[in-house]
Amino acid sequence: MEDKATPLEVLLERAEEYSKTSIKLIKLKAIDKTAEMISTLMAWMVVITLVALFFMILNIGIALWIGELLGKSYYGFFIIAAFYAIVGILCQVFSIQWIKKPISNSLISQMLK
Repeated sequence: MEDKATPLEVLLERAEEYSKTSIKLIKLKAIDKTAEMISTLMAWMVVITLVALFFMILNIGIALWIGELLGKSYYGFFIIAAFYAIVGILCQVFSIQWIKKPISNSLISQMLK
């Protein structure tokens, strides 16, 4: 006897295959987006670390230079510290506008690519 599948059985089998393929595709897309976001984040972390080191060394040099001009080396460090206190206060006041929204928009655009 021949085993002939009814059209309904064929349709159900194809629907099952389609759903399995769709799930695999969704998983692969999620993996791709995650890998892209992590690699972008790692690249930014390297750049931010190097820029932070640059500015740290630059600030030490400026503090020593200002301290030399004022006669006491620690005066330069106090002035640089005061400058960063003011910058920190401004960042706190405008953090949503300057930091949160751009990062959020960047992450959303990365996810929707």
